[in-house]
Amino acid sequence: MARYMEALTIERGGFLIKVPESWWEFDVRPESRDDSIHRMVTERVEQHPELAQYRDTYTAFLQKAAGEAWKSGALYCGCMAETFGGATPITASVTVSMVGGRTRDGAPLSTDPAAIAAGLSAKEAKKEGDSWRKVTTVDLPGVGAAARTFGVEDIVVPDDALNRTVRAVLMQTFIPVPGQEGKAALVAGSSQVLDLADSFFDIFDAITSTFRFTG
Repeated sequence: MARYMEALTIERGGFLIKVPESWWEFDVRPESRDDSIHRMVTERVEQHPELAQYRDTYTAFLQKAAGEAWKSGALYCGCMAETFGGATPITASVTVSMVGGRTRDGAPLSTDPAAIAAGLSAKEAKKEGDSWRKVTTVDLPGVGAAARTFGVEDIVVPDDALNRTVRAVLMQTFIPVPGQEGKAALVAGSSQVLDLADSFFDIFDAITSTFRFTG
């Protein structure tokens, strides 16, 4: 899957991040996202007619990712959907959200990376094919220390009456917001292409390493 890609810089209120130029950013607002996604997919298919057979797959994936991103409070959401010469499209997404929490007595939760990591749980696979999660801290260039989880996890489908799960490659990095007590930027990368887990960990790490605060 590896190949050289130009980087596209995304700037929002208070931060910037770089993603491969071929990735799509889309409007996650419920009142306009379906039209926006339809236009983007149509434009993509016009540029690459061989992708026409995957139109519905791309559209459904993007709509699902946009809906989940909106519910999580995402400020940026981007996706890739590429064939790379194969028969099956390879999809992934990256979102940036601002998150925070408070203790039972109302005090802001610590955003110290070590404290965040201590509050996250690791999970070992008991047998081949099981889900798993590792917890660590990383040093991001130009930002500093951040807490991180990565693994192959079973994610509960939002608003699903049967509480079904979707297994996905997932990396989440919690970056403390300077000067804002209890606030952290959450950069999350995910893909349901499990066979390429190691490659996606590298991609998500590379994208997250471009994150910078601009405020």
